[in-house]
Amino acid sequence: MLRSMTGYGRGECAINDRIFIVELRALNGKQFELLLKIPSLLKPFEFEIRSILAENMQRGSVECTISFKQNGASKPSNINLDLARSYYNQLKDLSEELKADDSQLLASILRLPEVVGTASDVLADNDWLQIKNVMNDAVSMITKHRMDEGNVLETELLNRIQNIEQLQEKLMVIEPRRKQKIRENILKLLEDQVGKDIVDKNRFEQELIYYIEKIDLTEEQVRLTNHCTYFRTLISENEVAKGRKLSFLLQEIGREINTTGSKAYDSDIQKYVVEMKDELEKAKEQVLNIL
Repeated sequence: MLRSMTGYGRGECAINDRIFIVELRALNGKQFELLLKIPSLLKPFEFEIRSILAENMQRGSVECTISFKQNGASKPSNINLDLARSYYNQLKDLSEELKADDSQLLASILRLPEVVGTASDVLADNDWLQIKNVMNDAVSMITKHRMDEGNVLETELLNRIQNIEQLQEKLMVIEPRRKQKIRENILKLLEDQVGKDIVDKNRFEQELIYYIEKIDLTEEQVRLTNHCTYFRTLISENEVAKGRKLSFLLQEIGREINTTGSKAYDSDIQKYVVEMKDELEKAKEQVLNIL
């Protein structure tokens, strides 16, 4: 079963007079990249938060926002007087230098970071356990979202591989005819250039066999079949994160298709090769979303 890298999860809980809200958003990414936004009272738990997300999300660009809103009366606030004075003195000097209006200077300073804070901005361990449970709920929600999208992607990818295999079957039907056509064209060219009676039939057959072996497509088609079979096997495995493996396997499939096209020397086979490449590119686009 496949999982997408995109998803959304949310959870909230009430702790005393605060309501904490946890939101998770995930997008595609080559590695695990976390953008974490948390209030200052959760800073002591930042490392644990990052560990939980890294373990569960594994890969992708993840944004985690934990916020809270006051439920009821607000907590008493403290003003950092030393910081406020420092801001005021510097801004006062700047306003005098620029001859700017400083009538709203004090109100602006009170909105600056760390100037005003709650009187008791400490989170108890028991309260953290509740937030942690909410985080796990959000992770569960985003995981379900990823699995639902993964099912859609799995169907799409398997259809692309099936289309490649069907084109491969059509290609192999005309492969014997291609060899006969090449033989006839080379023989006709020799007869036209040097004369029908002068052509050494035995030498011609020897050289033709060597040439046909060089442009034979059997080896590429065997490997292509094996790669497609392994692609299905890999999708059905229980491993959670396998997007990279599937991407590498599609590169190998593309290599066999490209080699087939370069050795074909046949317009009908080239048409099938072009269609196979089209299916492959669509598969590559989808596999970028896989965890």
